[in-house]
Amino acid sequence: MQENESNLAKKLWENNEDLAQKILAHPFVQGLGEGNLPEDAFRGYVAQDAYFLEAFARAYARALADSPDRYGLYTFAELIDGCLGELKLHARYAERWNVDLTDVQPGAATLAYTEFLDRTARSGQPGLTCAAMTPCMRLYAFLGQSLKSAFPNAAHRYAEWIETYADPGFDALASQLETLLNRYATPSSEVETAYRTAMELEWGFFDAHVGENG
Repeated sequence: MQENESNLAKKLWENNEDLAQKILAHPFVQGLGEGNLPEDAFRGYVAQDAYFLEAFARAYARALADSPDRYGLYTFAELIDGCLGELKLHARYAERWNVDLTDVQPGAATLAYTEFLDRTARSGQPGLTCAAMTPCMRLYAFLGQSLKSAFPNAAHRYAEWIETYADPGFDALASQLETLLNRYATPSSEVETAYRTAMELEWGFFDAHVGENG
C-alpha cells in the first residue's frame, strides 16, 4: 500500500482488517484457494460479479467527471481501463464455464452493493466515492496474495482467479485508488462509514454465493 502525505487509506484498511480476515476465512474464498469450491457456486459468482463490475466502472466514471484536477482525470481513466480488463476476464470465465452474461438478474447482495456505489458516486464527492470503492480493490489484492501464499502451487480450476488478484499489477491499481482516496478525502465519520459499509457488503457478496452450494 502506498503512503503519501495522508495515511487515511492505510488507517481505514487497518481499522477494517477484522472484516478482511473474516472474508479470507469464508468458505467461498477458501474453496477458491483449495480448488474445491462447487462449480455452480463459482458460476453464480461470475455472473453476479460481472454485473457488479459494470456498476463499479460507472462509479469510476462519475468520480472521473467530478475530479477537481487533471491527476484525477488521468488516474480514474486508468482505473476504468483496469476494471474493463476484469470484465474481459469474466467473459473468458463465462465462456469456459458456460455462464450467460447477457441478461444477469442481480441478487439481493449484488443489488445492495451496486445501489450503494451508485448512491455514493452520485454525491459528487470523489473522496467519498473513493472510500466506497477502495475496499473492493484492496480486499481482492489481499485475498489474491493471501491465497497465493497459502496455496503457492495451485494448479486447479480456480488458479487463474488467484493469479489475477495476486498479480502486482492488480495491487498497483489498488494503490492508485488509495492514492486518490488520500488526495480527495478527509477523515470523517462519513468516510469511515462508507469504507466499513463497503467491506460489509463484500462479506455479504461472497456469502450469497455459498448457500446450499457451500
